[in-house]
Amino acid sequence: MNGSQTATHSVAQTEATKPSLAVFKFASCDGCQLQLLSCEDELLPLAEKVKIAYFLEASSHIEPGPYDIALVEGSITTSADRERIQKVRQESRYLITIGACATSAGIQSLRNWSDHAEFLRYVYADPGYLKTLSTSTAISDHVTVDFELRGCPINRFQLLEVLQALLAGRRPRTPGHSVCLDCKRQGTICVAVAKGEACIGPITQAGCGALCPAYHRGCYGCFGPAAQSNCEALCEHYLKDRIAPERLVPLLRNFNASATEFRDAGDRVDPNSDPGQPIKNTPSPTR
Repeated sequence: MNGSQTATHSVAQTEATKPSLAVFKFASCDGCQLQLLSCEDELLPLAEKVKIAYFLEASSHIEPGPYDIALVEGSITTSADRERIQKVRQESRYLITIGACATSAGIQSLRNWSDHAEFLRYVYADPGYLKTLSTSTAISDHVTVDFELRGCPINRFQLLEVLQALLAGRRPRTPGHSVCLDCKRQGTICVAVAKGEACIGPITQAGCGALCPAYHRGCYGCFGPAAQSNCEALCEHYLKDRIAPERLVPLLRNFNASATEFRDAGDRVDPNSDPGQPIKNTPSPTR
């Protein structure tokens, strides 16, 4: 379920006491959880409205479920986590996934196109002690998700908006437009037009403030596919403009590599997209 869909019943109106909030981590870097702590001045008013029952990043104090609201960060990469997310879902009235790892399996989903066993042998002296899946998958691949908040990391103001909307019983107002619109609003010169950069801002959801183009770099797709993104048309345009697949595929297979639109576009562009057959690391032709 994407960011345009969410439960509309107010938690606050149906509970006699403060709604309980739990924050869970799976395979991730903790950056999206830290965005909640970074709310600083806004965090205190929020804490008055909810009871933080489980948030190991912030406190060792743990209260057992069930929980009214669960924020879930990270992807599923082990059998144990595959079982744990089922329990989290059972104990949570509303489950909100936060960040690219939870919503589209994250940067670690690059393993889905590679030889997982080879990675283990290369990184670990004795991989026999590891129990990990050969794929990284999004939370929604395993359980029903009530709302997805994208980003790597997420935008803390969007997180506050989602929580406040849920407490008030209304639909969150989060952007669905592309990064291109933010560039136009800020007067940022288009790097794709002016510099010939392979920028995927036209197909990426806004949320970062168009940060990379503001520093004369193409968009890296941190917030995943925008609503109604035409990935196929953009890729065809870049390929016709002599931008090689070796430059384009890493942009699509990045923070949101397993997002459906980016995954399908990357597989169309990459001539070696089967698992265990990553794109060849060949030099790009000179533009």
